[in-house]
Amino acid sequence: MHSKNRERKENFFTRLYAKIKNMLLTVLHGSLATKLSCCFMGVGQIMRGQIVKGIVYAVLEILFVLFMVFFGGEYIGRFVFSGHLGTVTEGSYWNDELGIYETVQGDNSFLILLYGVVSLTAVVFFVSLWVMNVRGSLENDRLLAQGKKVSSFKQDCSLLINKKFYIPLLAPPLVGLLVFTVLPIIFMVLIAFTNYDYQHLPPSKLFDWVGFKNFGNLFSIAEGTGFFPVFLRVLAWTFVWAFIATFTNYFLGMILALMINKKGIRLKMLWRTLFVVAIAVPQFITLLLMSKILDGDGILNKILGTTVYWLSDTRYGSLLPRVMIILVNMWIGIPYTILMCSGILMNIPQSVLEAAKLDGASPWQLFIKIILPYMLHVTGPYLITQFVGNINNFNVIWLLTGGGPGDNILYGVGNAQSTDLLVTWLYRLTTDTNVQYNMASVIGIVIFVICASLSLITYNKTKAAKNEEDFQ
Repeated sequence: MHSKNRERKENFFTRLYAKIKNMLLTVLHGSLATKLSCCFMGVGQIMRGQIVKGIVYAVLEILFVLFMVFFGGEYIGRFVFSGHLGTVTEGSYWNDELGIYETVQGDNSFLILLYGVVSLTAVVFFVSLWVMNVRGSLENDRLLAQGKKVSSFKQDCSLLINKKFYIPLLAPPLVGLLVFTVLPIIFMVLIAFTNYDYQHLPPSKLFDWVGFKNFGNLFSIAEGTGFFPVFLRVLAWTFVWAFIATFTNYFLGMILALMINKKGIRLKMLWRTLFVVAIAVPQFITLLLMSKILDGDGILNKILGTTVYWLSDTRYGSLLPRVMIILVNMWIGIPYTILMCSGILMNIPQSVLEAAKLDGASPWQLFIKIILPYMLHVTGPYLITQFVGNINNFNVIWLLTGGGPGDNILYGVGNAQSTDLLVTWLYRLTTDTNVQYNMASVIGIVIFVICASLSLITYNKTKAAKNEEDFQ
């Protein structure tokens, strides 16, 4: 396995090197227009009559140069080459010449990091445009060498609309994905390698690179600084919650769907409609309502005449709040499973079920041998999605308990509370008084690794992935 992976890496880099080498050799032996286009984008196109395309390339190059001269170059220099995220802190400094205190603006580590990432992204984008520009000029060389004409602006537009319409169609969402997803993720990952916390909040203070120190703190057991004991408890509860929340909703929803679809059950449409109505209520409204009902002074205690703290009892490791969270999640999650399973159950071949009944199969055997395997085959990817979604189920936990109650077991480093998941703990680290953005970023990376690994490994082992043709 390792040798195959090594061979794939070697083949990839070999092919990449060969492509770059071939392109450079082609440019060296290319026309004057192609050589000029390496320095002045668009020249190769303009000299061949592609005026509009050449002007677009030229304008983009000019904009990039202006961007780098007046903005991006400074931040790339600070971000990449200086090795620091700022050196001058904001404050008042004594000026010997004037004999007064002067207020100095100072550096802002946050902006240096942010603008550095944006500037590097602009460089990558420009390099991609440059490669397109050179390739276009080389393609013109090839066409002219074959005695053919280069494409006109009208022909390029026609090609873009008729045969390559996916390019303008996918460009806006791609830009949105880059700006609102990729760049924030890169920025968040980089924060994990800094000391950005409540002691280093810009602009009054600076933060800087610390390498893998934060990851060491996450897996350290040192008293006062080690996060590992708290991390293990939060991770364990996260997995327990995700497992129970996923499979209680799945199996109970499936059982209710079987009951509704069973022959002889009356008013099937009514039962399905009631569950649809339950789904129609926005989830956050249901959760907020439940938090008020289950409050110590809530409606449930008024009706029962009790003083049970359903969501804030700290006894037995906050067992009661955890159980109530799972029950409320069943209330809001089971209707979705019922509707999904109802549709799938209607597609199970009745001839198979009838044949099994004729062979003497009991209802339990029908469920175990036919219905459940069929359901798992179809809903395997759904189960994976639900499990990963419950690992990151911020709404249920935060709107019901806010991650609490604080039973003083998990207080200390990171200030995690008893029902906190990794995702709510991450949020708490960024909103508490003693904010720790660096550790929140580390936990975000850990969550990503866990979810990505579970999704890829589990999905590749499901029958839905291995035997897709069987279902078809």
